[in-house]
Amino acid sequence: DATLREALLTEAHSSPFSVHPGSTKMYYDLKQHFWWSGMKRDVAMFVSRCLICQQVKIEHQRASGLLQPLDIPVWKWDKISMDFVTELPRTRRRHDAIWVVLDRLTKSAYFLPIRKDYSVSKLAETFQQEIVRLHGTPVAIVSDRDPRFMSRFWKEWTGNWDDYICLVEFAYNNSWHASIKCAPFEMLYGRKCHAPICWDQVEERVIEVPKMIEVTNEKVAIAKEKLKEARTRQKSYADKHRRSIEFQPGDRVFLKVSPSHGVRCF
Repeated sequence: DATLREALLTEAHSSPFSVHPGSTKMYYDLKQHFWWSGMKRDVAMFVSRCLICQQVKIEHQRASGLLQPLDIPVWKWDKISMDFVTELPRTRRRHDAIWVVLDRLTKSAYFLPIRKDYSVSKLAETFQQEIVRLHGTPVAIVSDRDPRFMSRFWKEWTGNWDDYICLVEFAYNNSWHASIKCAPFEMLYGRKCHAPICWDQVEERVIEVPKMIEVTNEKVAIAKEKLKEARTRQKSYADKHRRSIEFQPGDRVFLKVSPSHGVRCF
């Protein structure tokens, strides 16, 4: 009787005394007391349809889908990415977050002190003043607006960090970057900016404009090549741990997400 079989399967799998066993365990437990033709197949099918099991089960196979790298921008500050460092100690200026805006070609970045409760209109105003004013409007923006972009350094750093964020921004932009094999400032301006450690090198210089343009264009070409190499390297590494899979319109899938801030998982 199909109704009786369904009731037995439900009791063996979903009752408080069984707590959703896998198909193999459930089959061997069940066959000690019951049997019918095709029982093993029915057990496997029942478990595969269990919504709770699908939501919480541990993946034992490689992640689905191969890495799809972003395209390489044509020019500086055409395409950018942004992220937010949140949950920082509140400063005298009432800042408690950092908005990181990054040029995907040169890897140069701005570190903007903000408050996590800024409205969309306030963020748009800040973006207009700090980014668009200097570089124009980008043609593409990548952002997941995710608070996980936070390091131990920022968590442990107390005090009025917004007094020093400009120096952190300078240090980032003036330091060597793995993707482009040079400093973002060097890619952006043709050379690194002078820091106090190299003040002894400061002297009067005359730089011819055509030479500056040539150097800048060379740097952009190099940046694109280095980004291609980095993208290929990252994709090759990531795809070793992933499997190719395609979905059709209308397919239903589970999306793995991280818990919201403050939510405890058991």
